[in-house]
Amino acid sequence: MSVIYLLLSISIIVALVFLAVFIYAVKKGQYDDTYTPSVRMLFDDELVKTKKK
Repeated sequence: MSVIYLLLSISIIVALVFLAVFIYAVKKGQYDDTYTPSVRMLFDDELVKTKKK
């Protein structure tokens, strides 16, 4: 039974660490731009063609 308490406490600590890292990333603006990555893949081929000319 003590193993269950140990594993539960370790999993809660790991979850809190991941939550803290996620909150830090959101505050630093990591997830601000959600539009550009979806459009960037559409224009990669055109950029390669202009570089060859």
